[in-house]
Amino acid sequence: MLRKALKHILNEDELKRLYSAIDIVGEIAIIKISNELLDKKQIIGNAILNNVKHIRSVYLQTSAVKGVYRIRELECIAGIDNPITIYKEHGCRFLLDVKRVYFSPRLSTERARLASLANEGDVIVNMFAGIGTFSIIIAKKKTCKIYSIDINPDAHRYAIENVRLNKVEDRVIPILADAHDAVRVLGSIADRVIMPLPEYSKEFIDDAILLLKEHGTIHYFTHIHANNREDAINTCYREIDNIMTRDYKISGIRVVRDVGPRLYQLVADINV
Repeated sequence: MLRKALKHILNEDELKRLYSAIDIVGEIAIIKISNELLDKKQIIGNAILNNVKHIRSVYLQTSAVKGVYRIRELECIAGIDNPITIYKEHGCRFLLDVKRVYFSPRLSTERARLASLANEGDVIVNMFAGIGTFSIIIAKKKTCKIYSIDINPDAHRYAIENVRLNKVEDRVIPILADAHDAVRVLGSIADRVIMPLPEYSKEFIDDAILLLKEHGTIHYFTHIHANNREDAINTCYREIDNIMTRDYKISGIRVVRDVGPRLYQLVADINV
């Protein structure tokens, strides 16, 4: 779509350097641009604004996701500089500020999958809940009790608002805390633990195990460097074997998405 919109504006070499991926979050588009095309950022931004329906703001990602709160720096290159929007997914609405919280629309399929796996009456702990997306989508589909933890005060504030917006106050409990600390307070209460923080999940696996009842399931997200998807899955099996401290069985591992060249995001469903 983007290359088509710019084919009469950029030359062939510039078109080849154009990233085609665009994250659409509500009325906001978030893009990356190679260094060679930064002088054309306004042209590219306006092309998106004019060719993607319902978009009123285009932001350029100018840094990697970083820090404890996993925030990325964004620069408005077209439209209105207002980073607050409402994102809709699976019949739910989510209010967020794309500059102050981490959020990816690319996990939509995975959020639906986990909602389908949850059982009625499950107690679930979402260790890295952000604005509450996984938690709320599950709670709208199943009658579960979900403890929704995040360390970012802004994400926590939006999670509280999103719980209200989606009328799941009786099912989702937002908690502002470091997951390490929250685990000690909650104890072994969970039938299911969600770990959607692939960069650091292995550092919290012992906490996830402590959260489980005698038996339960951990949905373990990770990033794997590998030559291809099959190698990534095999490497994930070995990674889990190295970090698990209780008897376990893996019911499945899947590639969620390609993150970069030879870098994959995977999720493993671990029965403990």
